[in-house]
Order: sequence, then structure tokens, then C-alpha cells
Amino acid sequence: MPPPGSAALTALAKLVPADALAEIKAVVGPKGWLEEAGEVERYLVDERRLYRGRTPAVVRPATTAETSGILRICHRHGIPVVPQGGNTGMVGGAVPHEDGGELLVSLARLNRIRKIDPLDYSMTVEAGCILANLQKAAEEVDRLFPLSLGAEGSCMIGGNLSTNAGGVAVLRYGNARELTLGLEVVLPDGRVWDGLTSLRKDNTGYDLKQLFIGAEGTLGIITAAVLKLFPRPCHVVTALAAVPSPQAAIALLAHARQSSGDQLSAFELMPRLALELDLAHIAGIVDPLGKAFEHYVLLEMSSADAKASLGPRMETALGEALEQGLVLDAVIAANATQAKALWRIRESITEAQKADGGGIKHDVSVPVSRVADFIAQATAACGTAAPGVCVLAFGHVGDGNVHFNLCRPLGSDAKTFDARAGAFNRIVHDIVAGMGGSISAEHGIGRLKRRELERYAPALELELMRKLKSVLDPRGIMNPGKVI
Repeated sequence: MPPPGSAALTALAKLVPADALAEIKAVVGPKGWLEEAGEVERYLVDERRLYRGRTPAVVRPATTAETSGILRICHRHGIPVVPQGGNTGMVGGAVPHEDGGELLVSLARLNRIRKIDPLDYSMTVEAGCILANLQKAAEEVDRLFPLSLGAEGSCMIGGNLSTNAGGVAVLRYGNARELTLGLEVVLPDGRVWDGLTSLRKDNTGYDLKQLFIGAEGTLGIITAAVLKLFPRPCHVVTALAAVPSPQAAIALLAHARQSSGDQLSAFELMPRLALELDLAHIAGIVDPLGKAFEHYVLLEMSSADAKASLGPRMETALGEALEQGLVLDAVIAANATQAKALWRIRESITEAQKADGGGIKHDVSVPVSRVADFIAQATAACGTAAPGVCVLAFGHVGDGNVHFNLCRPLGSDAKTFDARAGAFNRIVHDIVAGMGGSISAEHGIGRLKRRELERYAPALELELMRKLKSVLDPRGIMNPGKVI
């Protein structure tokens, strides 16, 4: 597929007919229509400010029926559509292209919780619900919705599902795909597929919901979902441990899972550089161990059992790891305030790196047993390519996901360094591919990684994806130029 900005894409994104816009405006009414420059600006720039698009209007349907009406009109006129949730994505998948011929459909007004069923351990919610609000709603009925990530205060569940979001609790609960029981989807021609089931077992054919989860709005618009809930943990123990190496961290992961009775709910690896960036740029961050170590692990155990004794289990696990040389020092949070302070170290890394001047980012995954090998090989290869480059490798290593970010060498020019992103992508992604890993663990493909997907995905896989796209979206109106 030609890159964005090519003649093919320009032809696809033709000027949106005025009569079609009038029809759409009549469907959503004045509250669902934005066209003034000041109103639409925030919808047009992606989270990382890599892309800035244009659109004749931002349409904000309030119901599934309105969403259906919009797509029915767009399908008839051949108008490209870009669905958008909270616009917190990292790969440019939720903003329109620069030529201005795509209609942006924001799901922000589809924000109702339709049903919470504590006995069924499920909740039915609309796509525009803020993730943090869903977590709170589950808590109010003594349940847990475990999807948790840095943008949870602004990201929306429709976007989370469309990108198959991961986050810090995948180790215990799985990613968005595994947390979804059913979906409601508006197809490109405006028809509505009602797959809002809470069944755990249904072996009556293809699992159609999986086509739309992770599809980044290229096959249809998710308007509602049935999500899994879990018992709400009443005991949570958080600790920060200094480890001698990433290899020791992986050994500690296995040990902690075993000794906790597999009650480990998070396991995050961070280098010293992450803490130093936090200390330099984030107010209120303190060094919890008071001494510099090269590598740290933030780990958490949780249980819904009121009689659980997780504190002693954490102490035993870390004590045994200390004796085995897997841990050099550690601190266990004594209360929720201290636990929050430890988590703030991990959650502030991206903000701190941005304040420090940004860098080149990679969101990759490899088998958990190869995480340490990957970090070592990729660090060495990038150091050879750019002597003095600073490697910031951190992330959810409990599920094999490493955010392998590069900071420019001291004194070098930021623009010159950033211009080498393609070369570094090739270095890092080649190593990932050689280990049987993925070039996108949780951020998706969007616009940023389309070429990378074409390079690393098997030809048959790409063929099947294109065939699915052509069957479900024969006019090619759904989020064109993204993913494939």
C-alpha cells in the first residue's frame, strides 16, 4: 500500500460532499457536530505529536443508532472515516491524514455504563467510557476491572479494545482481548452487529469479536462491550527491589510467582536511568533505597482472600531471593501511600523522558525467557551504531513487553538523532524478529508502523488481513492508511 500522502491516498481522501455533511449533521444534531478550528484542533494531533491531520468536521454520536446513521451515509458516499476514542494512542492510528478528506468520528459521547452484574462478574459499557471510571464503577460493586495503564484517566475503552491495550496487569489478568466477553460493532455499511453476550462458553462458530479487537478501527466501530470483572483484591503488597541484572530479574519473576502461589499481579523492570530522569524532572520523586543500583524491579502481589498473608509471603520471597543473589536490596511499602509513591516512579518514566528531550521509542515483546538476552543484544547493537547512546529499557517484563527507548548521546543534536529512528528501528526490530518476538507489544500499528509490519509479518498473514479488510470494508472507508 502506498505511504500516506501518495497520489493513491490523496485520491481516496477526496473532498467530502457538502450534501453528505448536511445529512450527517442532521443525524447527530448540533451537540454532535464540531467544525470550528478551535474546537477540532485537539482531535487532530496525536499523543506524541508525530502527526497533525485535517478534517471537515468532528462528529460525536451519542448513540449506536447515530453511529450507524453516520456510517451508512459515509458508505453510500464513499467518505473515509477515522474513529477516535481518547486520542492517547502512540502510533498515529486515531487522527486523520493531512489532506482533509476524512471525517473524524469521536466516540466521547457514547459514555454510558449500561449494566453491571456482580454475580455474573461482567459489565456492559459504551465505547466512550473513560477507563478510570470503569475501574471505579467496578469497585463500587466490590469487583475489579483490571485493565490499567498510564493514560487511564483519559483513554476510552473503545480505543483500548481497538488497540488491544495491555498495561501493568497483563501478567495476572491478560490484555484487553482476554478481558472481553462480547462486543457491539457498527459495520462500515452502517449495519449493527450485536454480539453483546456475557457467556464464558459459546462454541457456535467463529469468535467474531476477535476480528475487531486490535483492528484499530479499520473493520468497523466498536460502540459497546461486555467486559470481565474479577473479585476485588482486599490485600495488595507492593515492593521495589534492586537486582544485579535483567537476567536476575527474570529469575526473580519465576521465584516470586512460585513462592506467592501465583498471586503476583505486576512485575515491572526499570534501569537506574529511569529513576534518575524521574528525580530530575518529576516533583516529589525520591530514591526509595537511598543508594544507586543499576536495575530495579517493581513487583506487586494481590489477593481477594481476606485471610491472605501476602506481607509475609513478599518478605519470604525477597529474603530467599536475597540469599540467592537475585536481589541486592529491597523495600516493601508499609501502606497505600508508600505503595503509590513506588508506583509513581514507574508511571512517571514516559513523562520524565519527554521532559528530558524525548527520544526514539520501541514497544516490543519477546518470550519472557529471552527478555534479558534481548536487552543485552539490542543495547550493544545500538551502542555500536551510536556510541554514547543512552538506553532506557523498561516495562512489563512479566509478560515479555519491553519499552526499549533510546535517549540521544550527551551533547548531540536532537533532530539529527531523531532522524535516525528508521535505522534504529531496523536494528531493534531485527533482533526482536530473530527471537520470535513482536514489533508492537501493546501500542498497535497505526500509521507509524505500517512499513514495519509489511517487513516482518509473514506474507500469508498480510494476505489474510487484506482479504478480511476487503470483505468487511469493500469501499475501504474505515481508517484508511492505518495498519495495512
